[in-house]
Amino acid sequence: MTRVLVVEDDPQLVRALVINMQARRFGVDAAPDGATALRLAAARQPDVVMLDLGLPDMDGVDVIRALRGWSRVPIVVLSARQASVEKVAALDAGADDYVTKPFSMDELMARLRAAVRRTEESSLALGTTRVETAGFTVDLLARKVVRAGRDVRLTPTEWHLLEILVTNPGRLITQKHLLQEVWGVSRSGKTNYLRVYMAQLRRKLEADPSHPRYLITEPGMGYRFEG
Repeated sequence: MTRVLVVEDDPQLVRALVINMQARRFGVDAAPDGATALRLAAARQPDVVMLDLGLPDMDGVDVIRALRGWSRVPIVVLSARQASVEKVAALDAGADDYVTKPFSMDELMARLRAAVRRTEESSLALGTTRVETAGFTVDLLARKVVRAGRDVRLTPTEWHLLEILVTNPGRLITQKHLLQEVWGVSRSGKTNYLRVYMAQLRRKLEADPSHPRYLITEPGMGYRFEG
């Protein structure tokens, strides 16, 4: 049974979430504030955390940062904050997904299941030396990419970007994170770098670079690899 920690201070919404989650065979713990959430996360070891950002004792982004200090548990934000800057801040802090209120209960449940699945896939990817898709294969140990039986020549920068993405399958990696990892903190605002190099990767790896199947853009936020 998948265990969810719901962090939300609206008791009516918590009640609705618990009823719907239990009907879908989720186990549920609930916390009305950040401090309680951190205690329960440590004690109960949930499979996924569903987190509101507007908590009474601390901002939800600070809860994400605190969790990321010791846990890789997937975190799905459920918030009324709809501005891109709010979404990016939560994702940069370590959230795996972001759902805005009002929301569809079926979609939220699907997002929770997907977050758990992506974390399992990411753990597998970290322990493997090969990532295979229908279009190409990435050999992480040999630092080699093969497409249609032929080696694909990548620059060191292209390889670094691809390596980050394929070892985090399905997870949205923010522009800021990719820029800092590949070019360093001083270039964290140079989003044009990413556009250029991602376009080059798509030309080398995608059958139709203008409609990518594997290297997906999340506008205004970042990129994800769909294997």
